[in-house]
Amino acid sequence: QVQLVESGGGLVQAGGSLRLSCAASGGINNNNVMGWYRQAPEKQRELVAMITGGGITTYADVVKGRFTISGDNAKSTVYLQMNSLKPEDTAVYYCRYRSRFESIEVGPAYWGQGTQVTVSA
Repeated sequence: QVQLVESGGGLVQAGGSLRLSCAASGGINNNNVMGWYRQAPEKQRELVAMITGGGITTYADVVKGRFTISGDNAKSTVYLQMNSLKPEDTAVYYCRYRSRFESIEVGPAYWGQGTQVTVSA
């Protein structure tokens, strides 16, 4: 069982920045992958960025160059630095955790409760 708590969402003007945090606790495997996903009203949840315990990162094309995902293994926390925000970035942002064995994801995926990000024009 893994618990995830997101924080850092809020209201920001277009062009502004926010930094999201996801703190993980419970039965955490050092070999894992954690990601940020977002879901706008009436839209499907989509991957924003992900990072492995070894620091390998992946980004959706629409956020590449603007968002940066990072992790602090000692704190079991991942961050999403969001710069040059656009109104289309408005969504609920969710943190996801899944354990890995070698390079394969195993076991259940765990999700946080989400944090709202609203970008005004």
